[in-house]
Amino acid sequence: MAEEIELNDDSVENYIASLAISLKTDYQTENNIYRIQIPAAHGSGYISGVQFDNGLAVIDHDFLLKKEWVLPVKSALSHPLKLMFNREHSFYHKFEKEDEFSEIKHLENAIIASTPENNHVLRIPAEHPICFFSIEINRKLFESKVISFLPEMNKKLRGMFRDVNGVKTLKHTSYYSLEIAKFIKEFTECELDHFMKAVYQEGKAYEIISHQFKQFLDDQNNPDRRKILRQVTIRSIEDAVEIIQEEIESMESIAKLAKRVGINQNTLQNGFKQLYKTSVNEYIRNYRIEKAKELLENSTLNITQITYKIGINSRSYFSKLFKEKYGISPKTYLEQSRGNKTSNQSA
Repeated sequence: MAEEIELNDDSVENYIASLAISLKTDYQTENNIYRIQIPAAHGSGYISGVQFDNGLAVIDHDFLLKKEWVLPVKSALSHPLKLMFNREHSFYHKFEKEDEFSEIKHLENAIIASTPENNHVLRIPAEHPICFFSIEINRKLFESKVISFLPEMNKKLRGMFRDVNGVKTLKHTSYYSLEIAKFIKEFTECELDHFMKAVYQEGKAYEIISHQFKQFLDDQNNPDRRKILRQVTIRSIEDAVEIIQEEIESMESIAKLAKRVGINQNTLQNGFKQLYKTSVNEYIRNYRIEKAKELLENSTLNITQITYKIGINSRSYFSKLFKEKYGISPKTYLEQSRGNKTSNQSA
């Protein structure tokens, strides 16, 4: 049986205070920072929030529960626009009038807005590490920051910010980028104090917002036309690199490689260009020659055996590629490297 805890998100202080009341515990406050430790009876970890100017706030959740929580998040005024970034295990969200929860997965972000007539409800599973980072924007107070930019703003973003009274629901989910993950890490691991910490973290919050809305616009494109590399895509590309390195002797086609790691061929190619500044084929060719150099130095294989070991069927073609990269033929390199080893061992 889940435990239901009603929260209020009119402000960071109300959010933390309403949770403290439900958990029958205290919370700490210093300047504009509010923090509550999860009581041992409920689990472990904390929820911490910081309030900045112009209606901007950040709430960082990092805890492990003994019992599932269902959290109706209500507001007497209007809900803030929430930019939520899931850094760990899945949790779930729905609007009050919906029947089913939707999953917010690991490495996903959600842009969510609700109304006082159709509030947020979160479901947080027990016995799993929960870690999500939420930027909260009170659009009425934030209006002064964006009003001069509204006429030239993208239509969807303009509608999002013009709803200053929060009368429309909104939910958009996607996987967030590596840059956003880096900014969140820098925000949460900031070791500065007092004024310098406040200024630094506020700057990071705005960096996350700008990158998130840039990604929101990129999300409107077809997946193979998106320019921003998502974290989940990076993991697929890293999987592809691992396959290349482990199976270089019998590499399949690029299309089959993309299918194995769960992305399309264009996304795989674009990912390699962004991460490694090269195409997939160039990466494979370079790795083959680097692997061959290693085998020439550290194995007892002859050149023909090494040629097949790295997935090349022509010794002359291998020699051509090796000389282009290292300025020396594999035969000469073999003689030099193994000859040096023999000399060193004799000495």
